[in-house]
Amino acid sequence: MRKITNAELGRPTAEQFSQMEKMPVVVVLDNVRSAQNIGAFFRTGDAFAIERVCLCGITATPPSREIHKSSLGAEFTVAWQHFASTTECLQQLRTEGYTLVAIEQVEGASMLDEFAIAEGSRYALVFGNEVMGVAQEAVDMCDTAIEIPQLGTKHSLNVSVSGGVVLWRFFEQFRRHTNTKQ
Repeated sequence: MRKITNAELGRPTAEQFSQMEKMPVVVVLDNVRSAQNIGAFFRTGDAFAIERVCLCGITATPPSREIHKSSLGAEFTVAWQHFASTTECLQQLRTEGYTLVAIEQVEGASMLDEFAIAEGSRYALVFGNEVMGVAQEAVDMCDTAIEIPQLGTKHSLNVSVSGGVVLWRFFEQFRRHTNTKQ
């Protein structure tokens, strides 16, 4: 086995990326404190070609050296918006036709491995603060919730790790739907 060089990967340029079709998913960060976590969401969002990241409340925004360190420049390729509050953001996304999904441990949550995307739907995935999770007022506005199944003694994952797990699941489902149409 030989490692593939970056040049051989055939990744799009930033200009090509801006023009390509995106996965119909928006990430909403509800008062996420860590700039490294925010940067990780940008980088993961770039990898899976999400539509945009919504940075709400105290969530830091680019330009930021700390965001840039973990995003590796993805804050320049992934569209983003800042909202004073998560509720304001969710109100706008609802009017744009998104299904609002809290990524949180709540009563009635669907387990991620059992959640099936609805063909033709657009999703806004709400990830919460590192300590408090998704605020209750944001949960109250959501159409549904998803929980990541876990077996260990800890009750949660780092928010950016949760983002990678959930976005991968959405990506592989959207990719499967797209491939079956061709």
